[in-house]
Amino acid sequence: MQWDNISGFNIHKLKLGSDDEGAVEATVIRKKSAIISDKAILYIHGFVDYFFQDHLSDWANSIGFNFYAIDLRKYGRSILDHQKPNMTRNLKDYYEEIKLTIEIIRQEDKNNNLVLLGHSTGGLISSLFTHDFRDESLIDLLILNSPFFDFNKPKFFKRSVLPLVARLGLRFPSIPSPEGLKDGYVKSIHKDFHGEWDFDFKFKPVKGYKINFGWISAIYYAQKRLQKGLKIECPTMVMYSSNSVTPGNYNEKMKLADAVLNVKDISRFATSIGENVKLLEITNGVHDLILSEKEVRNTVFEEMTSFIKRNEIPEMNHSY
Repeated sequence: MQWDNISGFNIHKLKLGSDDEGAVEATVIRKKSAIISDKAILYIHGFVDYFFQDHLSDWANSIGFNFYAIDLRKYGRSILDHQKPNMTRNLKDYYEEIKLTIEIIRQEDKNNNLVLLGHSTGGLISSLFTHDFRDESLIDLLILNSPFFDFNKPKFFKRSVLPLVARLGLRFPSIPSPEGLKDGYVKSIHKDFHGEWDFDFKFKPVKGYKINFGWISAIYYAQKRLQKGLKIECPTMVMYSSNSVTPGNYNEKMKLADAVLNVKDISRFATSIGENVKLLEITNGVHDLILSEKEVRNTVFEEMTSFIKRNEIPEMNHSY
């Protein structure tokens, strides 16, 4: 297999055939532990997102894990010129690149233990994937970072408007949504505004990408399936902030709360995904918990390390 070397990482393109827009590909990012290891962590990003969190790979390597991430089709390094960024009509489409990456991790790189770590939309995808392939025992542990279990909308909107939009999206996926993403969260984390992190606005724009009804439909029906109950069998940890703040223009509260999702939705549905689920509330965490202020994110890393250690993946240190 051909890997390209970029900034301390190995990069590999997965060619995935074609869809209604044309050719499709995904990108696998790898950083092996300096210690010879047969344990791996696979990270799946959220919506309007891609892998840029180098400190996440540093943490994984520091506890003796080989690190992998996927830029899913039409996200980040995988966006092609003819594609609408981040667009999907069915979250199961992502299963192809996830399974191919797991084949690399387990068969080619000879890792025997695999932790799947999903953030936001990646947390929703990771939950459904782990449930759907539980009989194959592909995932040993599942960690969810502010998973997108429900739309952050008022109850009346979720009961009346969303089902209609979702049905329309099945037939007319290209209808643009009149409502887009708010810019407050991105401004709260990027170093050019009020944060400390650097990422490419080409892949993670301040105001996101335009949303179509087809994407809303894909998310809605995936969430409804999860909310009815899954049977994830591996040990699972669901992490979320202690507070939410209304999405919108930037304000200082966004530095200490989830400015994208309602954390009450996450905690409410977390217990429906399996019988071995640990819920963990992170005080003053932001939406992507590992991008929180230093003391908070250190707590997140310590909790993830402890969770992995408690669930019998041994030989770890705490030197990150």
